[in-house]
Amino acid sequence: MKAGWVGWLLVACALQPVTARAEWQPVEQIQTYAVTGSSGAALYNSIGERGPQLGVSRAVAHTTFKLTWTRKYEHRGNACVLAVARPKLIITYTLPKPAAKLPAPVQASWATFITGIETHERVHGDYITQMVRDIEAMSVGFSADNDPDCRKIRVELTKRLGELSARQRQQGRDFDKLEMSEGGNIRRLVLQLVNGP
Repeated sequence: MKAGWVGWLLVACALQPVTARAEWQPVEQIQTYAVTGSSGAALYNSIGERGPQLGVSRAVAHTTFKLTWTRKYEHRGNACVLAVARPKLIITYTLPKPAAKLPAPVQASWATFITGIETHERVHGDYITQMVRDIEAMSVGFSADNDPDCRKIRVELTKRLGELSARQRQQGRDFDKLEMSEGGNIRRLVLQLVNGP
């Protein structure tokens, strides 16, 4: 029985396409900053004092990422081809966390608030991940003719990657605008926290 199973496994592996690439996944991590208070309003005031600095104001939460690539360029005739583009993506969510135990009613209110905030930030993480997948799809096989030193390809690739990055940033801004508008999800979560126990 074991030999038959192993034989089947070898056959199954042999049938996999040679060109199949290992599926990568982003590494996600959460960083927290401490907030204080024993009411929803006090906790939100503490967020305003300690939240991540974005420009001249502070945010409740923030999503950042670090993206590096393993790339392999190949010469094919006089052309340069990007044969391998393997990403390593680390997404970091920065979220508030109470520094002390909260009274039960405030804890329940906080739990609803922070779940909603984390859900919002993970949408940003999804946008970032999709951008990287789009970059990967566009990059592998990308080529530049008359580029024996593989210089032209890098310039053109940087330009195209800039377009994908700009699209992701705009997508994030549009999402934030919707979520923070009158009746938006983030505004509702903040009002529930501040007006709660």
